[in-house]
Amino acid sequence: MSLEALRARLERLLADRGGDPRGYAQGIYQAMLDTKVAVAEVRDALAATRAELAGERQRLSDAERRGRLAGQIGDQETADLAGIWVAKHTERVGLLERKLAVQEDELRYAERQLEELGAEYRKARAGMTGGGPPPPTLDPELDLAGLELEQKARETQVQDQLAELKRKLGRQE
Repeated sequence: MSLEALRARLERLLADRGGDPRGYAQGIYQAMLDTKVAVAEVRDALAATRAELAGERQRLSDAERRGRLAGQIGDQETADLAGIWVAKHTERVGLLERKLAVQEDELRYAERQLEELGAEYRKARAGMTGGGPPPPTLDPELDLAGLELEQKARETQVQDQLAELKRKLGRQE
């Protein structure tokens, strides 16, 4: 589920918070689970972009080196081709750097949303649906719910990673 879809669902949930307090708390809990999964997905995408950027920087470096070497031996055709590839790789590096910055911003945003959902969930579990200070003591069941939330997110992330590995291995065989 995309972060936009999560945000829309959360806005609907928050607009309807005057209804059933248990339903509201369950909705917040489910939104927390979905957000944890989304955070893990953004982290995975961020790692993939970093790896792609590193590869593209290496290809840029190689093209620059080839161009220099071709120029030193007087191979103008190869030097011209290397110049074309340097331009292409330079453009791609710039694009990936911007993509990386956006993904990092998206990750920070998603993590803030997760923190806010956690606070709202604690309020909902304590019977508070509006503003005000959090309850002075936390329900021990809350800690268990947080652990369950983290466990489900980890399980989902492991399943996603396993599926990705299976996909990659299927291509290599």
